[in-house]
Parts: sequence; structure tokens; C-alpha cells
Amino acid sequence: MKQTTFLSDSDNNLNVCARALSNGELVAFPTETVYGLGAIANCDSAVAAIFEAKKRPSFNPLIVHVSSISDAKKIVQFNERAEELAASFWPGALTMVLPRLNDCGISLLVSAGLDSIAIRVPTHPLAQKLLAKTAHPIAAPSANRSGEISPTTAAHVVRSFSQISMQHNIIILDGGACEVGLESSVVDLTGEQSVLLRPGGVTSESIEAVIGELKFAASENCAPKSPGMLSRHYAPKTPLRLNAHSINEGELLLGFGPTQQKVTFNLSESGNLVQAAANLFAMLHDLDLKTPSGIAVMPIPLEGLGLAINDRLKRAISPKTEN
Repeated sequence: MKQTTFLSDSDNNLNVCARALSNGELVAFPTETVYGLGAIANCDSAVAAIFEAKKRPSFNPLIVHVSSISDAKKIVQFNERAEELAASFWPGALTMVLPRLNDCGISLLVSAGLDSIAIRVPTHPLAQKLLAKTAHPIAAPSANRSGEISPTTAAHVVRSFSQISMQHNIIILDGGACEVGLESSVVDLTGEQSVLLRPGGVTSESIEAVIGELKFAASENCAPKSPGMLSRHYAPKTPLRLNAHSINEGELLLGFGPTQQKVTFNLSESGNLVQAAANLFAMLHDLDLKTPSGIAVMPIPLEGLGLAINDRLKRAISPKTEN
């Protein structure tokens, strides 16, 4: 890394971060989901720096963060479903993909050549303060190298970027551990059918209760409509084995729920999926640091937030593909 500046939460440090963003620099900041690697969304060179820093495929769009529904309506065209979802879940862990407005000023790099933009209003107080001080929309994917485990603490951000050579400075704003611990759910509302592009912090059941039945999108490795759709993503360096009921020699076990097995960590001893989601990435980071021969993961129900947890785990074991 060219240089890392590590800042705690204070008005002065928020001002430093806001000035850095306005000058086209990168700032990693906390949201309720995961830490984002932010750049002002209306500056081509700043957005390009995100792709360079993450080694991210240029065809993989970014999410734009704004402070309010009214700010979102300056960037994308709302429809009735968007109005209903925004009223129900914003600010919060839901991203909507909507048609971009011609005069929105957002860099075309953000949407990777598509005529839509993925947008959300975060609820984390530091993210909201940073948006207010910056007075610009912020494009921010997860603050880690592309394809690796998403960061839920500032230390995870440092670890992901510390071993590579970069052309850009990164300021890291430390806001503690992320509450949700999984990325936002992403819903495509550009067509007549609502499509869940990525399960995440808002359950599909909750979304369907507001706008009706969702179609579930398949993984993509070319021109995805939102982040998190590539078939391989969220991967630790250590091989994962899913739906494990016991461990092989050299493996460590990531548990879920009450169990007689000897687990290294348990996502939730009580079987609480909200707690499991919040713990997933942090525990994968910690297991990876122990450099076992493998990580075995116990079965996790395919319901509620379990859908998003299983989505992340399945993408983490997918074979690597060339970008």
C-alpha cells in the first residue's frame, strides 16, 4: 500500500475524510453491512482508483451511497416498487437497481456501462455523517481485494490491502464492528419483474412482503447488474467445505447451533441467523489466519438470513475464473 492513514471517529477526522474524498482520494468507512472503500461517485478518476485498488474487474458495477431518499431521486428514476421499498427499508441494508437519470452526474464507470445504477441509503451513523460532510454521493464496494472475504472491522481492511503495492493512499475510518455483517440485499427494479440479484441484510421474505414475488438471479461472470453476482467471491485463502457434520484431519470447524462437535468458532450457539450473519466474515477471517488445511462449515438453514449466508459460502468455494 502506498500509505494507510488510520483514523478514529471524531468531527475533525470526519472532516479529513470528507476533504480527501473531495480531492479524489479513497476512504474506507463503516456501514451497518460491511466496510466500504469509498470514492466520490461523480469523479471518473476517483472511481477508477477503486477498481485499481481492489483489482476489481471493470465490468463489475459499484453501489452508490447517498444520505436520503431525496438524494437518491436525483440520481435514479423511482417507480412505485422503489417508493414502497425505500419507505420500508431505507436507511438500511437494501440496494435497489434503477434506471439512471441522464443528468445525474454519476461516473459511467460506476455502472460499468449499464444504463442503471445500484443505490442505497446506509443507516450507520458514521456513514451518514461522512455523506453529509462530503456532500457528494459515494461509490463504495466492500473494502477488500476483489474476491476475498468482506471486511467487518477496520483491521480486516488493513489486512486485505497491506500486502500489495498500490498507486493510491487509503484513509481508514474506524467505526468498530459492523452490526449486520453481510452486504446489502440487491433488488433489480428496472423491469416488470422484481429480481433479487444478491441476498443480503434484508431477507427475501421481508422484501416480498412489500412488493410481491421475487425472481432469483443466477450468478454471472460477465456484465453483472450489481456487485456480488460473480460466481466466485467472498473467498478465504483456506479451502472451504460446506455442510460438514465432522472434520477431516487438519481442518477447523465453523459451527452453527447446538452441537456436540468440537468447533473452533460457532456462528451462533443458539442457532440465531441474525447473529450468524453478523459473525460470518469475522470468523472466516480469524479461521483463515490460523492457516489450517481446510475450514469445514456446518449446515446452515436456507431460510431468512440463512439464504444470504449460504450464498456467500457457495461463492467462496466456486472455482477461480480469469477476469
